[in-house]
Amino acid sequence: MLESLGPVLVKYPEFTEAKIIERICEPERQLIFRVPWQDDRGVVHINRGFRVQFNSALGPYKGGLRFHPSVYLGIIKFLGFEQIFKNSLTGLPIGGAKGGSDFDPKGKSDSEVMRFCQSFMLELWRIIGEHTDVPAGDIGVGGREIGFLFGQYKRLTNKFEAGVLTGKGLVYGGSQVRTEATGYGCTYFVNEMLASKKNGFKGKKVLVSGSGNVAIYTLEKVHQLGGKVVAMSDSNGVIHDEKGINLETIKQLKEVERRRIKEYCDSHKSARYIPNGNIWDIPCDVAFPSATENEITGKDAKKLVKNGCIAVGEGANMPTTPEGVHVFIQAGILYGPGKAANAGGVATSGLEMQQNASREAWGFEETDIKLQQIMRNVYVLCSEAAEEFGAPGNFVVGANIAGFIKVARAMIAHGIV
Repeated sequence: MLESLGPVLVKYPEFTEAKIIERICEPERQLIFRVPWQDDRGVVHINRGFRVQFNSALGPYKGGLRFHPSVYLGIIKFLGFEQIFKNSLTGLPIGGAKGGSDFDPKGKSDSEVMRFCQSFMLELWRIIGEHTDVPAGDIGVGGREIGFLFGQYKRLTNKFEAGVLTGKGLVYGGSQVRTEATGYGCTYFVNEMLASKKNGFKGKKVLVSGSGNVAIYTLEKVHQLGGKVVAMSDSNGVIHDEKGINLETIKQLKEVERRRIKEYCDSHKSARYIPNGNIWDIPCDVAFPSATENEITGKDAKKLVKNGCIAVGEGANMPTTPEGVHVFIQAGILYGPGKAANAGGVATSGLEMQQNASREAWGFEETDIKLQQIMRNVYVLCSEAAEEFGAPGNFVVGANIAGFIKVARAMIAHGIV
């Protein structure tokens, strides 16, 4: 991020004078707390909860909650830092934050997840609110978890403050397209990159890592735009089907039955399962890393380039290592970094906040059109910033600069706070 900003600091010396870099790298507030809960056998467990409120120059803190055993303060801080600039790029008035816990919802009963979420919210409720900090979901935090968190917040505050959490169910203040938003948005961004080269998804062979929310709705939108997703994955392995992955089967396996992806092959004989396989070894035209951070290494990136990949869109947060990013940039691949390409999720969360504030509920098509326009605007912002600062076509530089300048100007306007 900081390596991209040299030309900006030369053009705008006031950013250096106001120590914007030093200030923007230090979170405004960090909370770490104990989360005790009891499982179905009556055994007490202790987890650790986090919320890093990084920057509120543009609006209330906004960023997801991640429940996963790998969570610790360092991960929450880097995700929160990225969130500042991702949120800035959407054009919506929202700041950057991130939170979560080292709790693992996988294999837990609904009752256990509910008890954990209620204990987690007993501490978190003190520092959130629709004008202060608006959490959402992330890895391990879906509609079930958001529902339990919202119910406890409502109980503790004695008010129905719909705008305090996003990713809610449609029956209690959620937004149409929120479930699909990150996957749809990432596909829209890559479509804009392809269109700039007079290209598109039609007839393209596509890889989508992961099989969670982002991956599933990337698959859906790619198929709608004429592409064909031939491989997906989970933490145990990869499924590969040259005929194209069946959307309905994946939705049933992952969203309804919550089973492993290898069971896809039971009903689709044209598919093969690769235990502990590397999805990036499979030839493709477009790749969507949509699982987790650092999943594409420099070696993986070289393999993708060698196999003819022409575009990469990051559905996950920072899924490509710095070495991998360097390979893509040097090879002239159309590369959409996460802070731009996967901004659709938080953009639609912002749209959910707008609907909650105005007591409205927009239809699916209306919300999808707004999302598509936001992603087009993100693409244009990144493209123009890259062009202005001497790196045409480099969306990493463009996203970093465009996101930073807006936040920096707001911070200067607010004074030394």
